[in-house]
Amino acid sequence: MRNPTREFVKIAALAEILFVSPFSGRAAPPKGPLPKRFTLEQAVTFALTNYPAIRVRLERLAATRGQVELARTAYLPRTDTLWQLNRATANNIYGLLLPQSVLPPISGPVLASATGRSVWGSGAGVLFSWEPFDFGYRRAEVNIARAGEAGARAEVELTRLDVGTAAANAFLSLFANEQVVRAAEANVARREAFAKSVRVLVTNGLRPGADGSRADAELAVGRNQLIEAETAENVSRAELANILASSGTTIEIDGSQLLAAPPEGNVAQTPPASHPAAVAERAQVDEAKARERALERSYVPRFFSQAAFSGRGSGANTNGTDAAGLNGLGLERANWAVGLTVNFPILDFFSLRAQKRIETASRGAEEARYDQTLDDLSGQLQEAQAKLEGARRVAENTPIELQAARDGELQARARYDAGLATIVEVTEAQSLLVQAEIDEALARLNIWRTWTAVAAAQGDLKPLVEALARKAGGGN
Repeated sequence: MRNPTREFVKIAALAEILFVSPFSGRAAPPKGPLPKRFTLEQAVTFALTNYPAIRVRLERLAATRGQVELARTAYLPRTDTLWQLNRATANNIYGLLLPQSVLPPISGPVLASATGRSVWGSGAGVLFSWEPFDFGYRRAEVNIARAGEAGARAEVELTRLDVGTAAANAFLSLFANEQVVRAAEANVARREAFAKSVRVLVTNGLRPGADGSRADAELAVGRNQLIEAETAENVSRAELANILASSGTTIEIDGSQLLAAPPEGNVAQTPPASHPAAVAERAQVDEAKARERALERSYVPRFFSQAAFSGRGSGANTNGTDAAGLNGLGLERANWAVGLTVNFPILDFFSLRAQKRIETASRGAEEARYDQTLDDLSGQLQEAQAKLEGARRVAENTPIELQAARDGELQARARYDAGLATIVEVTEAQSLLVQAEIDEALARLNIWRTWTAVAAAQGDLKPLVEALARKAGGGN
């Protein structure tokens, strides 16, 4: 014997699982007026425009573009300017001092005796430096930045795909729960009518009092089921509002186009490598390769052509006397210089070799992850296509199930009124009918859901949007 309460709860739970939204984070309310009602196409478009995660990815993409521009500035010459004045003693010492950044250098001869007197000093200069060639090192650094930009762009598209899919699933979840509520309302109405007729029969002594109690109990169960369905509807409505970045706003939907004939055929096949997830992972591989090439071009001499013009002034004389007043603040002596500097850190070979091993291993890991991504995407697509085919077969069978359940419920009521059936048979027939009504309502929606899953596995929701546009225009 079927338990009607358990059957209805299983059906409602199944509907919730099929159409659950994968996004549950909080989002700030959008700017501008909110449409009162959304179609599925409008909901997807609105989410892609307003969901904060997409704006985050766009800002990160802008940052990576800035990284490319920053890397390109390495080709530009460098010009440094300096101006300085000071008041200091002029005591110099003969001898070597290892390179350091604490003791200020003093130029000039060593005086016979030290003094605590101080004089004015000044200096100014311009240094122009340019690296005419670098054996491809700067280009490798630019390529690293470009690979990062390509990865950020792919992450934007992947986020847009995730948000669009989430919006579609949240919309379908809400619409499915609305259909469950309608079926539950119809079930309560039938049970109320049946309970009234049973009470009349019990009052007239034509049926035992137990039948009246059973009818009242079934009616109470039906009302509880309606409350549960309404609760699930309100929860899914809040989830859709969250995906639309409109938390706290009551969202209404128009799913009439989903009740028409579902889309036929399959989504056009695209290679897994074109999926945003695969493109993003491929960008990681390219970035690892670019870092590896940059290391290969790091162990080379660095050539810098340089030109300098400078002037200095000092109030200290070489004979040990000090100039009076503000002498030393003027740039009494000027110098210019041009030259070529070659820098080659020979012992960096060992550290660069270790870094290259690290980058080679990282590239291998990214390539393996890329292969795994392609395999996962192929599996997801096959799974989604199998579910789509199954959903279509179920949708072909549910009209038969619904018609048979309706006929069975009418016949059970007639047999009960004629005294040929028990109340248990009627309640089981009513439970079968509400289950058939829910199955019929969800069958076509499940085709749209699996169609969305196929489009998401392909990496492009455009076929879904185009199918919805055809339905809205009255096409097939």
